[in-house]
Amino acid sequence: MRVGIGILGFGTVGSALLHKLVDENTSISTKTGLEIEVVKVAVRDINKERSVELAAGVLTDDPMQVVDNPAVQLVVEIMGGEDPAGDLVAAALRAGKPVVTANKALIAARGKELIGIAEKAGVPLLFEAAVAGGIPIIRPLSETLAGEQIDRILGIVNGTTNYILTRMTEEGAEYKAALAEAQELGYAEADPTADVSGADAAAKAAILASLAFGTWVASDRVYTEGIDRLDATDVRIAGELGYVIKLLAVAENTPDGISVRVHPTFVPGDHPLAVIRGATNAVFVEGPSFHELLFAGPGAGGAPTATAVLGDVVDAARELLAGAEVAPPIRFQPGRILDFDAVATTWYLRLEVIDRPGVLAQVAGVFGDNDVSIKSVWQEGEDDGATLLLVTHTNREGRQRDSVEALRSLDVVQDVAAVIRVEGAGPTPNL
Repeated sequence: MRVGIGILGFGTVGSALLHKLVDENTSISTKTGLEIEVVKVAVRDINKERSVELAAGVLTDDPMQVVDNPAVQLVVEIMGGEDPAGDLVAAALRAGKPVVTANKALIAARGKELIGIAEKAGVPLLFEAAVAGGIPIIRPLSETLAGEQIDRILGIVNGTTNYILTRMTEEGAEYKAALAEAQELGYAEADPTADVSGADAAAKAAILASLAFGTWVASDRVYTEGIDRLDATDVRIAGELGYVIKLLAVAENTPDGISVRVHPTFVPGDHPLAVIRGATNAVFVEGPSFHELLFAGPGAGGAPTATAVLGDVVDAARELLAGAEVAPPIRFQPGRILDFDAVATTWYLRLEVIDRPGVLAQVAGVFGDNDVSIKSVWQEGEDDGATLLLVTHTNREGRQRDSVEALRSLDVVQDVAAVIRVEGAGPTPNL
């Protein structure tokens, strides 16, 4: 059974996908019963030399030749970005063509709209590769676990930052040195801002939360902090306390509402996510029926992502040829998204203070004034001052933040050097 596909984009993922479609065509046909024919591929530069040999006339620099071509029955969007990808995907869906995309920025920004267009047109919009590369997580959330209550998701969903944090943890590397190494190895872009700022992880967190909880979470409702200001000192201290620091995407469905956040986090050394090293991704799902599920594997790169894309292509092609829905469309219900100030968290703080009597009392007084209690406190002395390390009891973010702002105004506090959230009950000092 033949299916003609058109591909928007020929970058790292596009090249890997086309290699699979060309080099493994016989194997794909044998396993699936499908003959997938690449009809059109939209590129920026037709004359650029490429590693995959395609028939004459397949390449075009006009993406609408992919969308409008009557021989293209299914469209794959792997060009990235919101514009013009979003309008091209919408046009393909309205034309009754299934779409497969790996574009997390697009799904996070316009996913609800595009899913609605797909449902109205009666065709699927599939995006397994948009969140964690080769890790199957979209289909489990939207199909396998669709009837289950999901309470919480913790995710390491950015390979660049996890590689950097692994180097800082295991080798004691400074942030800038670890980033430079990641760039040399191809794990980080020349401009790594989207990764190290947490923006990439935030887009993925929004998608995961929306599917898990059945309420659309816009990416601008995800509280986001990156690792670009992380100090090796705090990575060392975390290790001494039995923790590792990970950039976590955290999505929670509480009685008060849904919260979604991305930030560096102290993760207990015995948690399954603590041992996720290098550029590997992992998603940890919690619910009352299944308790805990862990999905882990390569979360980025051309080959793993192309594997997920190809899986969606096969599913969409089967549905197209069957003339019936293989899986019901994704639907969303209204729900409350919590303001981040109302979210309950535990904080670790590192304060540089003047070493004189009464300092700890003043610091404790600030927290007390904001109804925040301190679980643990200990001190590291220096010749020119002292370092106070504190862990708070769980409390509302707003109160914790007010406490920090008040600390900055104390004349005995020279610097609030670090504020990092803690997963679990929080460490007890044993330094």
